[in-house]
Amino acid sequence: MELKSKPSTKIGIIGLGLIGGSLGLDLQKLGYTVYGITHREETAKRARERKLAQIISTNTEVLKNCSIIFIALPLKQLLNPTSDLINAIPKNAVITDVGSVKVPILDTWKKLHPRFIASHPMTGTEEFGVNAGQHNLFKDKPWVVTPDEETDQKALEKIRRISLSLGCQWVSTEAHIHDEAVSLISHLPVFISAALLNTLDTDVNPSVYSLAKRIASSGFADTSRVGGGNPDLGVSMAKYNKENLMKSLGSYRHSLDIFEKYLLEEDWKKIENILMTTQTGRHNFISQTTN
Repeated sequence: MELKSKPSTKIGIIGLGLIGGSLGLDLQKLGYTVYGITHREETAKRARERKLAQIISTNTEVLKNCSIIFIALPLKQLLNPTSDLINAIPKNAVITDVGSVKVPILDTWKKLHPRFIASHPMTGTEEFGVNAGQHNLFKDKPWVVTPDEETDQKALEKIRRISLSLGCQWVSTEAHIHDEAVSLISHLPVFISAALLNTLDTDVNPSVYSLAKRIASSGFADTSRVGGGNPDLGVSMAKYNKENLMKSLGSYRHSLDIFEKYLLEEDWKKIENILMTTQTGRHNFISQTTN
């Protein structure tokens, strides 16, 4: 869905990694003039080579004429913005973020800017950095927003229109519900996957490791993919969504304990019953997310 009338012709993107760079590519394709901000000149140079935005600078002053700004910085920087960044953002601009944890970001930024929209495009790859941006990363993916009673509704509508133009599915919910949900379907899988990779690296003798490496199929690649992603992002998930992740890890550990119990008891029927339940459960869950 391409916008019939664009809410702005000048859009700023702070951070040109996977999400920011992909936004820059797609927004330019939609006809916007995109201003990109990077921290280092070396990164800016590479971003220019990749044409992630029309104007790319390390100087936040270029944002002064932008009426919509995406902050695509790591969670740590989002939650501890510099005074230079805050002062460079126009007071009448619409501001949104792309962070994977919403409660602390919303609490921080609604105090800093009157037109802030807390949002989270649910998409990504294991790649990161200025070389990771790609076209159509957001197509058919959820774009989650977590407005509260203070949210500027006109600003919210502008972000909605842009997300739809990118091909996203618009989802609105409460910030704490979002954070609990992503702890289950996004953050927990990262640590499960990382634990699997850690087991492979530390608890397997060399001969077994060598054979496992030769015969591993796409199933292992799929299971381990998210555990081999950006380490900084994984740490941020743990640090800024700690309570929800702890709860999810506890539930997961309980499920493993049940499997271990039945394995020790050689109760194959109960193991089969669980696997039959999970087979049906996965089909129901995945079919709903893909429809």
